[in-house]
Amino acid sequence: MNDTSQTSAPSLADRIRKTLIERIATGHYKSGERLVEMRLAEEFGTSQMPIREALRDLEMAGLVTAKPRRGSFVKPFATSAQREIYLVRGAIEEAAARLATVNPLLDIAALQGEVDLMREAAATRDIEKMIRHSVAFHRMIVAAAGNELLLKLWDSLHLEIHTRVTLSEPGIDFMAAALSHQPIVDAIGAKDVELACRLSREHQAYFEHRLNV
Repeated sequence: MNDTSQTSAPSLADRIRKTLIERIATGHYKSGERLVEMRLAEEFGTSQMPIREALRDLEMAGLVTAKPRRGSFVKPFATSAQREIYLVRGAIEEAAARLATVNPLLDIAALQGEVDLMREAAATRDIEKMIRHSVAFHRMIVAAAGNELLLKLWDSLHLEIHTRVTLSEPGIDFMAAALSHQPIVDAIGAKDVELACRLSREHQAYFEHRLNV
């Protein structure tokens, strides 16, 4: 399956945000380190506005904390925000799988297509493509649950950001991450509700536990 999706060019704030996320995930920025808007603006050759926008996104995702009159500081994401995200996400996706598996409108072929595209991305270590199709895969299942509250809660987790953090961690196995989605597709395709629920929960628990390694 070819990746024919059309995506708009990322904004300057998006590019800055991606760079900051990768620096946090790889330890370039240490926990508690201050991210100075003026210095970042000079580094990226821009005004402070896109820097401020990127930092605001990272604050909403729980990766930095903003202190009045002091600025933005890196939070210890591996022991707080990331673990909490995976725990909450596992519960949401387990509930969604229970509803989506019995929904005849869920397009299994499209779901499989996202896995195939993740495998292609993993083979070339294309992190942008991995992120895009991983998020699309999980959102497709949550949307198929037909529960607006579940979908709103899922969207509020800023999973593009947290997926980027996970895939930016040293030693991550891209292919293993891509292939870990296949059993979920197989369970949903077989209409095995309990298995789909368990696999959806365990899929998130794996990455939560990986933070302890």
